[in-house]
Amino acid sequence: MDSNTNPNPSTSSVVDTPDREVPSGTAPPARLAESAAKTTPTPTVAKGIARPVAAKATGATLESAPDSPVNKMRRRIVWAAIAGFLTTCFLMFMRFFLPRSIFEPATKFRIGFPDDYSIGVDTKWQQQYRIWVDKTPERLFVIFARCTHLGCTPDWKASENKFKCPCHGSGYDSEGINFEGPAPRPMDRAFVEKDAEGQIVVDTGRLFRWPKGEKSEFDNPGAYIQL
Repeated sequence: MDSNTNPNPSTSSVVDTPDREVPSGTAPPARLAESAAKTTPTPTVAKGIARPVAAKATGATLESAPDSPVNKMRRRIVWAAIAGFLTTCFLMFMRFFLPRSIFEPATKFRIGFPDDYSIGVDTKWQQQYRIWVDKTPERLFVIFARCTHLGCTPDWKASENKFKCPCHGSGYDSEGINFEGPAPRPMDRAFVEKDAEGQIVVDTGRLFRWPKGEKSEFDNPGAYIQL
């Protein structure tokens, strides 16, 4: 009888395998479990695989590293920008419901005493109030510095003793009477009076005119101060 023949068939024989010996009588599910246990990788990080990926594949738990200060600063900047944008939008929304008004300088103001001015044209109030103070031996009056052609502000040419508009060349004499250029009439004069202290009060909201071909208003009360 062959020595390799098992004399007792009921007795389980040992099957040689390259790695592990599994009894030949083991049931198929048990063989599959043994094979799965044999082929399951250990929870070590494989070479060339990122640690989070390897941990997820093996079921291992990794502790996340604390966030860096750079990332925290970036988040703060982003949230600050968002908050600023939303605040600006809210303010613009609220501004829509507020009344819109235009603030203009006062039309009534004081310019000092008559003795503060010498004979001739004084231009010191041109920038602030757009007026010239014109003083003659008999009168003091205020010329509103606006060309009657298209509304530009003329310049006082002391060497030529005249006002000259830089826009279209209109010319006025020292009292604001037009004599050259396209200006249709003399420049307007503002209301003037003395207050209780004797100071000159000017009101540019009340103007005296001399329309072309009509009667002049320059001799009306309030158009000048008698000296």
